[in-house]
Amino acid sequence: MSRPAASPPQPSPAPLRVATAEGTSLHQLGVSFLEIAAMVGGMGLLAAQILKRLVRFKVDWDELKRNMYKMGVKSIAIVIFTALFTGAIMVLQAAPLVERFGAYGLIGWGAGFGTLREVAPLLTALMINGRVGANNTAELGTMVVTEQIDALRVLAIDPVSFLIAPRFVAMVLTLFLATIFADALALLGAALTSDALLGVAPAVFYNGLTSGLLGLGDVMNGLAKSVVFGVVMALASCQYGLSVTGGAPGVGRAVNATVVASAAGIFILDYFVSFTLE
Repeated sequence: MSRPAASPPQPSPAPLRVATAEGTSLHQLGVSFLEIAAMVGGMGLLAAQILKRLVRFKVDWDELKRNMYKMGVKSIAIVIFTALFTGAIMVLQAAPLVERFGAYGLIGWGAGFGTLREVAPLLTALMINGRVGANNTAELGTMVVTEQIDALRVLAIDPVSFLIAPRFVAMVLTLFLATIFADALALLGAALTSDALLGVAPAVFYNGLTSGLLGLGDVMNGLAKSVVFGVVMALASCQYGLSVTGGAPGVGRAVNATVVASAAGIFILDYFVSFTLE
């Protein structure tokens, strides 16, 4: 019995290339936008929870004092070095124009205006963010990974009242007080540099600083910025710490994201606060 003739092999169809949105710039932009929106929304909800506890004074005061020491007192050294060199740099930048026009009496105003209104609060916030904000995220993230936050809830302890609200208040107060300290030290560094570099006596420097060109509003401008920067830094570090996933590597990613997000938020809000207070 003869076999039927086998049909010739058919060529396999070429695989269809389906154009997906993955990897495209539009897709990545959308993902980034959704991540930012989710994080900003989470920060808003966290701010509402913190405000609710603060209004009712449901804050662990012992934890607040511990965080004030850990965040504030232990950050004094870095604030001192940053502020002194900030003032010196402002004088170095103004020195060529001062010498060209012989306006030695204005060196105090030239160094103090930018320092008090902009440079001191901005640089202090960035330095505190790198030290305090990153550390806060790492601590909270480790607590989430090791289920310590869940253990507090099991013990009927409110994590926001016990952990988050004290850290929030401590970070805002730390940055506010550090900015006041940095303003004074920056002006001291500027006065010493003016004396050493330009031969301007400290009395002449401070006379130019207080001769009427600078007022209390300039000082309050910088202090208002420090409060706004502290709020952003505290909310970002707490939110990223509480939203850690993925174990120990997730803690590292959260710390990195906190520093970047806080720095970006500081610069963005610096523009809007400056525009508003002008």
